[in-house]
Amino acid sequence: MYSFQILRAFRHRFLALRNISVRSVSSVTNLPYIETNTRKKLEASLPSSNGITQITTLPNGVRVATENTPGHFSAVGLYIDAGSRYETPRTLGISHILDRLAFKSTQNHSIEQINSIVDSLGGNIMCASSRETIMYQSAIFSQDLAKTIALFSDVIRNLCITPEEVEEQKQTALYEIQEIWQKPEMILPELLHTVAFKDNTLGNPLLCPEDRLAMMTPNLIKEYMSTWYRPERMVVAFAGSQHEDAVEQTMKYFGDMPKSAEFNAHTLLPFTTPKQKQTGASFYKTITTAASSLLHANSNYATATQRAHYTGGSLFLNHPLPNTYVNIAFEGLPVHDPDIYGLAVLQMLLGGGGSFSAGGPGKGMHTRLFTHVLNRYPWMESCMCFNHCYTDSGLFGIMASCNPEFNTSIIDVIAQQFDFVSGFGSECITQLELLRAKNQLKSSLLMNLESRMVQLEDLGRQVQVYGYKVPVEEMCKKIDNVTLEELVRIARKVVRGQVHNEGNGTGQVTIVAQGDLNGLQDVQKICEKYGLGKTG
Repeated sequence: MYSFQILRAFRHRFLALRNISVRSVSSVTNLPYIETNTRKKLEASLPSSNGITQITTLPNGVRVATENTPGHFSAVGLYIDAGSRYETPRTLGISHILDRLAFKSTQNHSIEQINSIVDSLGGNIMCASSRETIMYQSAIFSQDLAKTIALFSDVIRNLCITPEEVEEQKQTALYEIQEIWQKPEMILPELLHTVAFKDNTLGNPLLCPEDRLAMMTPNLIKEYMSTWYRPERMVVAFAGSQHEDAVEQTMKYFGDMPKSAEFNAHTLLPFTTPKQKQTGASFYKTITTAASSLLHANSNYATATQRAHYTGGSLFLNHPLPNTYVNIAFEGLPVHDPDIYGLAVLQMLLGGGGSFSAGGPGKGMHTRLFTHVLNRYPWMESCMCFNHCYTDSGLFGIMASCNPEFNTSIIDVIAQQFDFVSGFGSECITQLELLRAKNQLKSSLLMNLESRMVQLEDLGRQVQVYGYKVPVEEMCKKIDNVTLEELVRIARKVVRGQVHNEGNGTGQVTIVAQGDLNGLQDVQKICEKYGLGKTG
């Protein structure tokens, strides 16, 4: 399950296709348990309905979002504004352990009883943590809606977290950590974040650092939950359910949670953590070493309002591996940036994959990294573009791998691709490529949203980030409106280090490489040669 969590970042294509200019709905009528004054305020402040999405905010801040689209079954998810970016040196790694403890014993049910309830619901229930959210999701038969909400409420509000359960999950987490560290294609995206956002927010590791496992205690986990599992940080989303039924059940099981008065989770203020001095120790020890000092209570609120600060940097892990793995990235765009549509198109246009995956239509055989890299250089094992989008920053880049004997060429090949898409030279982007990329992106978006679980997560995360849902028709319109000139402008802004997010990033390139690195070129010099990143 955890490999899915590590690779979850690659799915941000859909979250990237959102823009605050479009509005959708809220329904607060026929709900007698919502006070009249509260209802009037909500009706005055929320946008009009698009006929599908409905959103109600309960008096304590819990948001209920529904899309009652037809289908053979329903889906329900609870999304909490928590995750690794909100961890402090004292709580580093706790999200990883918390999602492992999700469906254990509660004050009302033993672990055997919880397992029995999960099985009776079909067993299609999961919990996953990421950098900006902890989610509980389930696909269910419609008649099991109340039973599922009751289960989520029990495991979130009444979780026992016994020493025995914590110890068991620490052993499981240790195995996961060791396994993932043996797989470069899985650990390098994680290391890339840690280097790109050094010592802050999005740089906090998704995996619990190995030497932090001993510090994971029931009391610390309960403290973390009491800090971040607050009603105003929660969205309960339903796909295939009546809105009134969804609100009624949510009110029954979550409506009595006390509202937090200390801070507003959706008001972000600039905050910078003290810089930590870099040591000469191995990077593995660096990211798995936690500060020993305890933080004051108000540091939790500072953590919640801290902007992601992109630092850039480099990391080279010289290990005897069959292939050399290289990731080169730049600070990307946050999900609210209007240019996010163009950046998503650029990612689709570059595309790429493995050297053995180009077998026919639909597999990206016409994307630029296939036609300009994998088909031209048979020694390249893989080459793929990625785009990680978050609420206040992002990462955009290319990951590639090759046989070590071609280390002298791999960096130059990657750098050339960034240079080509950000200019108007002989190998610049063509109108045909742009049209193909836009059609592929719309097709991918629409087909994925056919999945009930993708529809659910898309609804929950959009409401969590924006407070409303952007219709897919509007997303497609925004994609269609991307012109060739805009695409090149966006590419230049990103790969030339000209992104200006509120975290005041450095604009420098981020490089992570692992394998037998003998013969690998000076990456910084090559990036300077092509004008990549901010060098001054």
